[in-house]
Amino acid sequence: MAINCLVLFLLIFKTGFSAEISVFVLTGDSVKLDIQTKPEFEELTWINTKLESIVKYYSKFKDVNSYPAYNNRAKFNENTFSLILENMQKNDSGLYTARISGGKINDIVKYRVSVLDEVEAPVLTVKSNCSSSELGSFTCSGHNMNISSIYNSSSCPEEEVTSANDHTLRLNCNATFIMCNYSNPVSWKTDIKVHEPCTVKLKLHTYCMRSD
Repeated sequence: MAINCLVLFLLIFKTGFSAEISVFVLTGDSVKLDIQTKPEFEELTWINTKLESIVKYYSKFKDVNSYPAYNNRAKFNENTFSLILENMQKNDSGLYTARISGGKINDIVKYRVSVLDEVEAPVLTVKSNCSSSELGSFTCSGHNMNISSIYNSSSCPEEEVTSANDHTLRLNCNATFIMCNYSNPVSWKTDIKVHEPCTVKLKLHTYCMRSD
């Protein structure tokens, strides 16, 4: 496939005459920016958030000019006018715009691209307590986030917290397992521990009786 392990989450926001589409991509992966319509134009230019030109296409001459901003990481499709950016890095995050000209200049689509790292594995810590009606406590931890709960009567409340940068920590359990999940829009990881029910240990005493 031209795009390896691409994960996209699209959210549309109204911004003037064109919609802004939010795209999340994993660091090192490629992203494809499409044009949904078939506009008529003389020139079409894809530009980045710094207003640097990435590629420019001249409709009359069927000619494509590539610019050095992405060091040969950009691939333009002359039939669909879509743009593929390869090996995306975090400093590539920003606004990408397809701009056409021919009589007047018009922005036909805008993408808000966020390049995110893969999440770290969460840590699930369990403390058993067989001497109490509350069978144990546990903590689900992600980067700068944690959830603590009590395991009682083979269940616990499902809980979830989300940070300002779209990282989510989720905790749930049942009679069989306890699961801690940490995710962002491009990746997720889980720590699972199998629940071991408390058992009653009986001490066996042997008595010897002397007979006369």
